[in-house]
Amino acid sequence: MDISYVCIPFIAWVSSGCVKFLINSIRFGNKSFELIGYGGFPSTHTSIITSVSFLILFKESFESPVFGLAITCALIFVMDATSLRKRIGQHAKALNVVNEKLGMNEESLRERMGHTFYEVLGGAVVGLSAAYLVFMNAKWFHITNI
Repeated sequence: MDISYVCIPFIAWVSSGCVKFLINSIRFGNKSFELIGYGGFPSTHTSIITSVSFLILFKESFESPVFGLAITCALIFVMDATSLRKRIGQHAKALNVVNEKLGMNEESLRERMGHTFYEVLGGAVVGLSAAYLVFMNAKWFHITNI
């Protein structure tokens, strides 16, 4: 049994999360703990979906219907990360200004939600790298006693 399809999203998630935290630690020091979550370089969501997509490509081929479905899902994730969630961040920023002007004691909404093109591209590179490493070391992901 091949468990690489189950493991790859977690590998990509941990890899991109570690890279993102390292970059934020260098840039922002102790404030990096507050930045854990949505947004930043590389895009964790993109790395997760592209890792699965690329692993399917490596194992099944470019002509596989499953690869077509995976790429479709990846494009939806990327569009969401670069547009919808970016708009949500803009709305949060506007609402924070309104709350401040009205003197409301509401907790500030998180304004950094979406991703730039380069953050998504970085996530895709992490996803591709993770998928390639898992594909090249496929023997680690085979369980034969089931």
